[in-house]
Amino acid sequence: MKIARIATVPFFLYSHLREQIAATAAAGHEIVLISSAGPETEWLRTIPGVRFTEIDIPRKIAPLRDLRALWRLFLFFRRERFDIVHSTTPKAGMLCAVAGWLARVPIRLHTFTGQAWVELGGMARLLAKGGDWLTAHLDTQCYADSFSQRDFIVSEAVGTAKHIHVLRAGSLAGVDLARFDLDRWAGGRVALRRALNIPEGAKVIAFVGRLTRDKGMGELMAAFNQVSAQLPCVLLLIGPNETADGSLSHAAGQGQDENVRLVGYTPEPERYLAISDLLCLPSYREGFGNVVIEAAAMGVPSVGTDIVGLRDAIVNGETGVLVPPRDVASLAEAMLALLTDDARRRTMGERARQRAVSAYDAATVNAAVLAEYRRLAGR
Repeated sequence: MKIARIATVPFFLYSHLREQIAATAAAGHEIVLISSAGPETEWLRTIPGVRFTEIDIPRKIAPLRDLRALWRLFLFFRRERFDIVHSTTPKAGMLCAVAGWLARVPIRLHTFTGQAWVELGGMARLLAKGGDWLTAHLDTQCYADSFSQRDFIVSEAVGTAKHIHVLRAGSLAGVDLARFDLDRWAGGRVALRRALNIPEGAKVIAFVGRLTRDKGMGELMAAFNQVSAQLPCVLLLIGPNETADGSLSHAAGQGQDENVRLVGYTPEPERYLAISDLLCLPSYREGFGNVVIEAAAMGVPSVGTDIVGLRDAIVNGETGVLVPPRDVASLAEAMLALLTDDARRRTMGERARQRAVSAYDAATVNAAVLAEYRRLAGR
């Protein structure tokens, strides 16, 4: 089959979907990747058996650019005659749904990975939510990467249970168990701690993701300041810094900055998870929170917020702890409780790993996606 995978930015395709894309190509399908320009486009071109086409797809509302992107997608879909177009990220989903319907692409798919409009209000919320509604109703089939997200979409009348499916146990692409394997990094953990100037005996808390307000950076920094005042610990911030001023100064609080390490984006977050005692993800919104099962595969439990998506990724009290969103006191209490109880934390880490292996192996998830393609194509 000839399949297009589309996202607003190349970072999403590369960081979240490259193994699934490679597996689809290895199964003998012709794969074309589409996104806006970005530093990861050259990396996308290195995935065996795929080709990449750049189409500018704005992340935010930009009427003229949106219309231009819609026109270009329509022309490209009509010329290429895809069997399947499969989008992720909200704007790409809406534009591909319309362009694919107009171009009469036979199978049009979208995977929801969180709703940006949850944190919006007024006309911005109405437009963004309307875009998701259009996607759900124009596409042949849509998916959510967690059961709680599907239920939320249905409860908000964006789509019906008939429109929105969840494959297997959820997640976008599972976790590569060969890659997220603690044993791979056994020989380099001491050296990495030294390189990061982490004091001997200090606990390590990791955050992996975009550094933005809606990832709960303000609450994370405030809670970490409370924890680090009581316990020797270091916070690793792993991901691109997308705070409004390009820094964390507005959220960092006072007096504890020397215990924070701004790692930035890395193609190997597993290297840093290998020296981490705990993952913390205090987001306001998520689809599933794939980084939770990536950490879990390495035996690292998580503290996250009790929100749509994360309550599927974390089994509260077993593989980690869920706390109310925007609640600094509860977040600090949960972090401190796990960091000061090594036995409980290790037990949670082992249970998290067992769950990642049994339910979220990328090979199994990717096979389910391929089976879905064949089912929809009647092959």
